[in-house]
Amino acid sequence: MTALGTRGRVLVAAASALVLLAVAVLWALTRSAAEVEVDPAASLTAPGVVVRDTRTGRLAVVRPDGSRGQTAATCSRVHAAGGRAVCLRPDPSSPSTFVLDVLGPDLAVQRTLPVNGVPTRARISADGRVVAWTVFVSGDSYTSSGFSTRSGILDLETGVLTTSLEDFSVSDEQGRAQKPPADANFWGVSFADDDNTFYATMATGAHFYLVQGDFAAETVTVLADGVECPSLSPDGTRLVYKRRLPNLTWRLEVYDLGSGRRTALAEPATVDDQGAWLDDATIAYGRLDPATGQVGVWTVPADGSGAPALLAEDAESPSGRVPG
Repeated sequence: MTALGTRGRVLVAAASALVLLAVAVLWALTRSAAEVEVDPAASLTAPGVVVRDTRTGRLAVVRPDGSRGQTAATCSRVHAAGGRAVCLRPDPSSPSTFVLDVLGPDLAVQRTLPVNGVPTRARISADGRVVAWTVFVSGDSYTSSGFSTRSGILDLETGVLTTSLEDFSVSDEQGRAQKPPADANFWGVSFADDDNTFYATMATGAHFYLVQGDFAAETVTVLADGVECPSLSPDGTRLVYKRRLPNLTWRLEVYDLGSGRRTALAEPATVDDQGAWLDDATIAYGRLDPATGQVGVWTVPADGSGAPALLAEDAESPSGRVPG
């Protein structure tokens, strides 16, 4: 396995610029968030889809009727399940640093954890017990630009914490265990119902491997190549992910864990997001609308049929639907 190639260096350089822009934007949103009116009916148990409102920077609930309730939580990335949410946000005392808040059903902060980097992905298990995050970090010697990603996992019940999946051992497709490659980057964690098994992307060289992880054993196993930002379906049989194209854009596909079959979804636009399953048949994701230039949350059928539909304007980082 080799170090990042030219394509990887281009992508990391682009990511570096986006990171710097994100810090400035998120800090500005944090300063203006105090002016937003909080909806007392909006909570993690209210019916609807939890999103990050891109106008306010707040965690918000998009109700079944399309209305939106703003909460008091300011997040740069959010994911909710099991009556809890993980909220990655700027630290008000230092504009260039970020923390992770675990929020309870009433949005009260249950735990805060510093994270070393700029947030890009967040996940919480279906029962709200285990949380994961991915951040951009700087200073890794193997990247020409100095930027890479780092993913961590925290079990809220046991307190077991890993700050980097790069500390786990890796088994290849032939079952041979080894240390991760020196240039390995992990991102896009998604949990199974047992709160131990997880899926993620491990990038090394020109490859983007789908790995299955065992949190307790601190191991990951390579399952397939060409899979980024996997998200496990509620029934545990499929993963929605983004597939990188030669022109450096992405398309959403679904990977069947039993057969290995891949199904392209009906979204023709590039999607740089970790999809979320609203149910076993519907996937939500954030993307830029080329027609308006605005970011919104869209949905698409998981079987490759149909067409994308706009769920919420000025929103991103969707979570699974809370039944109403």
